[in-house]
Amino acid sequence: EKVTASGAKVLWVTDPMHGNTVTSPNGYKTRNFDDVIDEVRGFFEVHHALGTVPGGLHVEMTGDDVAECLGGADPVDQEAFLDKYESVCDPRLNHMQSLEMAFLVAGALTKH
Repeated sequence: EKVTASGAKVLWVTDPMHGNTVTSPNGYKTRNFDDVIDEVRGFFEVHHALGTVPGGLHVEMTGDDVAECLGGADPVDQEAFLDKYESVCDPRLNHMQSLEMAFLVAGALTKH
């Protein structure tokens, strides 16, 4: 509200992945998909309530069938990390989680 009132021209971007990185009980760097989704929903809800424009979303994702982030409609559990964890840096959303995120964002944008 203060930024809007100041007249500043800003680009609002959210990065829901980095603040939600944890270590799984079996030792893998991961993220809980539900936590990431909650943050994305909140981003759009706040902008809708304030009448501001959500300008961008940064996520790490791949079109591959990996298991690096927990959860999603086609749920990934930590046991899947043993065979399908490929990241050498940050855990990424897999192809199904990425599509789920895309549909959430598309729905949020049509409401805005």
